[in-house]
Amino acid sequence: MTITQLKYVLAVAEHQNFTKAAQKTFVTQPTLSMQIQKLEDELEIQIFDRSKKPIELTNVGKKIVNQAHKIVNEVERMQDVVDQEKGFIGGEFRLGIIPTIMPTLLPMFLKNFTNRYPKVQLIIEELTTDDIIARITEGHLDAAIAATPLGNEKIKERALYYEPFVAYVPENHRLASEKTIDSKDLDLNDILLLEDGHCFRDGVINLCKASKLHPADTFQLQSGSIETLVKLSNEGLGMTLLPYLHTLEISNEQKGKLRYFNTPSPAREVSIIYSKSELKMQITNALYDVISGVVRGAIAFQDVKIISPVK
Repeated sequence: MTITQLKYVLAVAEHQNFTKAAQKTFVTQPTLSMQIQKLEDELEIQIFDRSKKPIELTNVGKKIVNQAHKIVNEVERMQDVVDQEKGFIGGEFRLGIIPTIMPTLLPMFLKNFTNRYPKVQLIIEELTTDDIIARITEGHLDAAIAATPLGNEKIKERALYYEPFVAYVPENHRLASEKTIDSKDLDLNDILLLEDGHCFRDGVINLCKASKLHPADTFQLQSGSIETLVKLSNEGLGMTLLPYLHTLEISNEQKGKLRYFNTPSPAREVSIIYSKSELKMQITNALYDVISGVVRGAIAFQDVKIISPVK
């Protein structure tokens, strides 16, 4: 039994296809198939049901894959120990970022980080919170940036910053004449929301549920992007809520439609999250230092009330 064979098994389990798994592990398909067959012969069991399309794990195969994850993680941890002992900060690092954070945060820290740590190869993906949790627990992401708390026992969270909510109120809206607003003024029936699957949406819903103006969980319009919500709001179709960092880049005309909350301002907690196995922590810590340092100067708010994205 070899570590390479276990990695091949994990690749097939992930892609449910021998050809795709071979491409991802940079070997020929016959080589990968032969090595997995050798492992199955040695263990005297069948890991994959090859009669199914796509290929499926057998019952014992599922147990083998779980154990293979643990073994491969420990092998990677050994290299990680050596890297940390040498003070080496480099290599491939897979980072996930949720859609409502990616457009504003990434330009703020990426150039700074790559200049400071040129040996790190960042592979960044925009993913929903659910996808991030799944990929971290499966070992396909090293870390992620998401709204927290998530309440997942397999994932560690380290708060980066607290980002206030800001209301975007169109002309002729019932709150347009107000200089500042309270969360109790919000009504879900006239708030434009992101589509299901966005944790920022869940945070807004949780904020509105604390309001007396919450007759029902019904929404008039939903969109996949914050930019679209702003455009719809400009058409007089309702107000919306924006993450504070997003408001820094809108036009002066649009800034005139912003309404800030009275203190304590409702906000979301944004954290860097990672597996409890704590692999590649030297890179995770480096990311934390760069991002928290950059954002600290951008968000002046201190008196905030955290709104959890968890339903």
